[in-house]
Amino acid sequence: MLSEQDSKPEIEGVEEAAVVDSPRPAEAYRGPAAAAEGERPRRRSGRRRVCIMCADKMKAVDYKDVAFLRRYLSERARIETRRKSNCCSKHQRALARAIKRARHLALLPYTADHIRSAGVGPAR
Repeated sequence: MLSEQDSKPEIEGVEEAAVVDSPRPAEAYRGPAAAAEGERPRRRSGRRRVCIMCADKMKAVDYKDVAFLRRYLSERARIETRRKSNCCSKHQRALARAIKRARHLALLPYTADHIRSAGVGPAR
């Protein structure tokens, strides 16, 4: 039978306490004090952001409202994620559908080249 010492890998010049099962050392989480305690980082607690469309009690997202839809496009004309747009999943799906309809009717661009030539966004 193998004893506990035989089952652990031996690394020269490294103390036994430094060998950890996790891929990152505990210092990478919250500094050296957390490494001594063995704590993981706490989740960010704060005020939860409310969906803008739920707050305004919007029933549907209008694909013809280009100014509203442009707020949810990145500078590269990509649809922003729920985390960035702060929409609930129901309105994020409706928003994506409206943006795709507006793109199909050429109200919104598919690529960033059209945004740059129209003068919207940062000039380069």
